[in-house]
Amino acid sequence: MKGFNAYLRLEKSLSENTLEAYGHDVELLSKFLEEKKYNLTPDKVQLANLQEFLAWIGESEIGPRSQARIISGIRAFFKYMLMEDMIQQSPADLLELPKLPKKLPDVLSIEEIDALINAIDLSKPEGQRNKAMLETLYCCGLRVTELVGLKITDISFDEGYMKVIGKGNKQRLVPLGKSAEKHIRIYLKEVRSHINIQRDSQDVLFLNRNGKGMSRVMVFLIIQKLKEKAGLHKKISPHTFRHSFATHLVEGGADLRAVQEMLGHQSITTTEIYTHLDREYLRDAILRFHPRK
Repeated sequence: MKGFNAYLRLEKSLSENTLEAYGHDVELLSKFLEEKKYNLTPDKVQLANLQEFLAWIGESEIGPRSQARIISGIRAFFKYMLMEDMIQQSPADLLELPKLPKKLPDVLSIEEIDALINAIDLSKPEGQRNKAMLETLYCCGLRVTELVGLKITDISFDEGYMKVIGKGNKQRLVPLGKSAEKHIRIYLKEVRSHINIQRDSQDVLFLNRNGKGMSRVMVFLIIQKLKEKAGLHKKISPHTFRHSFATHLVEGGADLRAVQEMLGHQSITTTEIYTHLDREYLRDAILRFHPRK
C-alpha cells in the first residue's frame, strides 16, 4: 500500500482525502476476498472477481455515485500494479460504472441575476469590482478559477474577446459581453487604478484591497452575502452563473456547438445537459400556463 500511496501522491498529485478514499477502496476489496474465502493475492484477481465485488457492494447501502468512486480507486490500484510490472493486464479495465442519474444544476432566472447584482453596494470601491466580476461570470460563462486567473492582457476590448485559460491549461476565446466590458472598464478606471498593487499581481485583473489577486473562496463569500441581501433562497455559487449563462443561451436558441466552445467543454455530451435544462424549463412553463395542464 505504501507504493500505491506514493504513486497516487507523486504521479497523480491527488489530495490527502482522495488518497485516503482510494486506500479504503482497496481495503474494501481485500475484505470482500477474505469474506468470500478467495485465497487470492492482488495479482491473481480476475475480472469475474471484481464483477462479483461490485455486486457485493451493490447489495449494501452504497449509492451509485459512491460505487463509481470505488471503481475509480480499484482501477487506479490495478493501473499502479500494471506500471510496476506486477501484472500483465489490468482486470479492472472492463469494469462498467453504474449508471448515474443526471443531476441538473441550479439555474438563476434573469430576474434573480439582476437581484443579486442590484444588491451590490456601489458606494464602496469593492462594489464596482464585485459588479464587474459578477457581470463577467454571467456574460462570459467563466469558471471561478478562470475568473480569478484573468489578466488585463487577456482582454482585447477592441476585438471584443477575452483569452481564457481553462481546464488542462487549454486556451479559448470568449466573446466579451457588452455589460461585462462596460463594468470592467469602470472598475479599471475608477477602482483598480487607485490600488497599491503587489509586484506579482500587476497584470491580474481582479484584486483584493491588498493589491493581490482574488481567491475562489473570496468570490464565493461575496456571492453568499449578496444572496442573503437579495433574499434569494436557492443554493448559489460562482458556478451557478456559468450554468445560467449556458441555459439562457440554449433557451434563446443558441447552437449547442457554439455553447460548447464558449464553455470550453471537451465533449459535446457535457454541454448537452443544458438541453435537458431547456426541456425542464419548457415543461414547467406548460404546467404553469397551459389551460389544459
